[in-house]
Amino acid sequence: MTYSDLVNAWIQELNIYPSSEAETLVNWLLEHHLGLRRVDMVRFFEKDTLPSGLIHDFERLKLGEPIQYILGHGPFYGREFEVTQETLIPRNETEELVHLIIKENPGIGNKILDIGTGTGCIPITLFLEMKEAKVYGLDVSERALEVARRNAKKLHAVVNFLNCDILSDHPAISELDVLVSNPPYVPQKDQSEMHRNVVDFEPHLALFVPDEDPLIFYRVIGEKGKSLLKKGGRLYFEIYEKAAKEIKELLEKQGYDRVTVHSDLNGKERMITATWN
Repeated sequence: MTYSDLVNAWIQELNIYPSSEAETLVNWLLEHHLGLRRVDMVRFFEKDTLPSGLIHDFERLKLGEPIQYILGHGPFYGREFEVTQETLIPRNETEELVHLIIKENPGIGNKILDIGTGTGCIPITLFLEMKEAKVYGLDVSERALEVARRNAKKLHAVVNFLNCDILSDHPAISELDVLVSNPPYVPQKDQSEMHRNVVDFEPHLALFVPDEDPLIFYRVIGEKGKSLLKKGGRLYFEIYEKAAKEIKELLEKQGYDRVTVHSDLNGKERMITATWN
């Protein structure tokens, strides 16, 4: 069996994903275990020498477990971040949110807070990409914060991580230039519309909100943001595409200016920005 034969066979077995996505996952898994680039694997591949861990991990992949959890890391903004099942997997939409913050805040020494930090990918990236930023990240999960702290140490980023339940506590931080959050926003009733590898494996604490109050985090963070942000400070949210209009109206009623909905590269309304004056 050649390398191509194995890839094609495993793509067929990995039928819970579209074939193009399955091919990417299979190649990613093989590269991780064999320590070779794809072009080298085609030349030097020997099926009889496959490590046992590779077969075990492929079985996990067939059950729908995200490959980032299997490998223990995932890419974000050109860097590798540790991920565990205590954290959400960093996604492309969040990279776009980070890029927007960097583009719109080119000054030196921005003071930034990320609420619901998870892996720490947002504040760590902002610290590394911006000039002399003073960055904070908070999360209700202490286990998630442990992952975030390891990521910051590995990537040589200085981020102050805090344990805080934003729904009941008020961070002891003020005069922020930037307040950013990718909070839980999927109503419980929409679980059936989501891919099983998200619902079955990613932390529900970071995903879902009550059907009777789906904007709870946007409302609370928006309200607390008025005392956290300095005059002219900017609020950045990743949002549920189905709720863009409602979130925009909510922030306008709270007194924010220049409330703007932004579409991602797929044309979906996934980000919103606002200014506190």
